[in-house]
Amino acid sequence: MKGISSIHFAVFLLVLALWGCGEIKPLDIYCIGDSTMADKKLEVFPETGWCQALPLFLDETVTVHNHARNGRSSKSFIDEGRWQMVLDSLQQGDVLFIQFGHNDQKEYDSTRYTTPFGTYTANLERFVNEAREKGAEPVLFTSIVRRKFGDDGRLIDTHGDYPVATRQLAEKLDVPLIDLQQLTEEWINGVGDEPSKAMYLWTAPNDKYSEGRKDDTHLSEKGAAEVAKLALRECRRKKLAFSNRIEIQ
Repeated sequence: MKGISSIHFAVFLLVLALWGCGEIKPLDIYCIGDSTMADKKLEVFPETGWCQALPLFLDETVTVHNHARNGRSSKSFIDEGRWQMVLDSLQQGDVLFIQFGHNDQKEYDSTRYTTPFGTYTANLERFVNEAREKGAEPVLFTSIVRRKFGDDGRLIDTHGDYPVATRQLAEKLDVPLIDLQQLTEEWINGVGDEPSKAMYLWTAPNDKYSEGRKDDTHLSEKGAAEVAKLALRECRRKKLAFSNRIEIQ
């Protein structure tokens, strides 16, 4: 028994040492945003949010808390109390992924609409500053592209000034920026018009969707995985603090 106890004690000391070196310290990543990021219910499969796919490419020390929700803008996310719930959970050393814009541009809906260089920028700045006050590391993301091809076979921009405002704020506040609009635009243009349907929610008719789905905003399971990899590779290229926990080539 004495020998076994000694071994256990030695292992305990080793775990403490590794913990102290930060080698196995757990990391929490919180995600706030819209439906392109959100976890999806099984009933809408293969629809998948790209943050839903993140755990596939992160090591076992990382826990992803995906608070992104369908239909939310930076305004409604705050007004519904969702931001406060995340803020209350944030702790020193956590990471916060922020991606809004798809629903902020809906002028017809006063509960969601924001102006790019006004209320939208102010909301993003609030997320960044309040996260930093809690000791968390915010990361800004521009929105993924919608699959809308022009007659020339190239994608047409649908987000206007919202990505521009995000880039400007990232520079102003010295926040890491993952320019997903640019990254996904290059990727989808490379895939091409017809083949890229497989990355979005184009599905055949079934019992639930009698006419199938032709959705050029939301991602399929395959598309979400590809966007998650694009995002994490860029995080690693920018040498963000959690880069050593990313498990993709």
